[in-house]
Amino acid sequence: MKLIKNVNVYAPEKLGKKDLLIAGGKICQISDNLDIPENWEVEVIDGEGLIATPGFIDSHVHILGGGGEGGFANRTPEATLSGLTRWGITTVVGCLGTDGYGRDLTALISKIKGLREQGITAYGYTGSYQVPVRTLTGSITQDIMVVDEFIGTGEIAISDHRSSQPTYDEFLRVCADTRIGGILSGKAGIINIHLGDSPRKMDMILRAIEETEIPSTQFLPTHVNRNAALFDQAVEYAKLGGTVDFTGNEDIDYWVTVSDEVRVCDGIKRMLDEGISSDLFTISSDGQGSLPLFSADGQFLGIGMGQSSCLLKEVRECVQRENIPLEIAIKAITANPARVLCLDTKGQIKEGFDADLCIMTEDLNIQTVIAKGQVMVKDGEPVVKGMFE
Repeated sequence: MKLIKNVNVYAPEKLGKKDLLIAGGKICQISDNLDIPENWEVEVIDGEGLIATPGFIDSHVHILGGGGEGGFANRTPEATLSGLTRWGITTVVGCLGTDGYGRDLTALISKIKGLREQGITAYGYTGSYQVPVRTLTGSITQDIMVVDEFIGTGEIAISDHRSSQPTYDEFLRVCADTRIGGILSGKAGIINIHLGDSPRKMDMILRAIEETEIPSTQFLPTHVNRNAALFDQAVEYAKLGGTVDFTGNEDIDYWVTVSDEVRVCDGIKRMLDEGISSDLFTISSDGQGSLPLFSADGQFLGIGMGQSSCLLKEVRECVQRENIPLEIAIKAITANPARVLCLDTKGQIKEGFDADLCIMTEDLNIQTVIAKGQVMVKDGEPVVKGMFE
């Protein structure tokens, strides 16, 4: 059992100073001045002057590594436990990207199982960039139904020169099969969609919503801030009720000099100013994914790598650069992805929910991270690491 005393709680709504009692990996009680019987063995954590938020949910991480666009030497490394938890991430969703061949779904599931054994919550998407989708069982629907780790399909690439250039009918079949898999299994059945720089932007998603019965809640288009024109369309999509996913960037000051990528805090501020609900955006890291730079004719120029640390950095910029209230900004990496992904006990500090918590200073530097009741980070440093870290 653990008792966090006198901490300012953002659940994500602002609750003020509270005591939090944790037992059995769950949040048992949220109250003022909790009194614990003397014969109870309880670890007390002093939260005075600190902030508690739900543990962060990163819905798009290349946990096996990504890259390869510039050849084998450009393959990026796998994610590590401490590389996630030290930045507050307690739930991660793994995916394959451009390379669905050198890395496969068996390896992805193995990595997910490994992260689970190490103490955090992990899920994944079946498939990769390619259509037809390469599955584990031979069927998207069956993968989602019978494989516990899979909660949807992705990341399916459209509007990108690296995609398999699916036709609209092929794309629609992926969406329908994914939705049915979610319905039959009680999972999200979400389609995580990679958006590239093509002027076709989100056209296939918009057409699917307009012409079929598949609702916008089945789609999570990501990288919506990769260029200004795409983001303009994403704003209009959100006005129709669709959720969009920003990709965080630790090196945004560089990328805005070589592209027209939209800074996350600027994009969120614009959405809020235009009256879009704060429930309709998420932020993911594209962690371990390659950040390739191509010329206008598609020639590879160089590469960077997504960083899981960017989730907290983007929230901090929302608060400190754009004066967005923390209780709104933090939803993008807690309550919102939990709702989109149908993770019913995640994303909130609420009695009966999983004890996934980030305890931070007032200026949003991490002090303690708790995943399912276990302290993973203390005084800003990981105390639980993977075997080979």
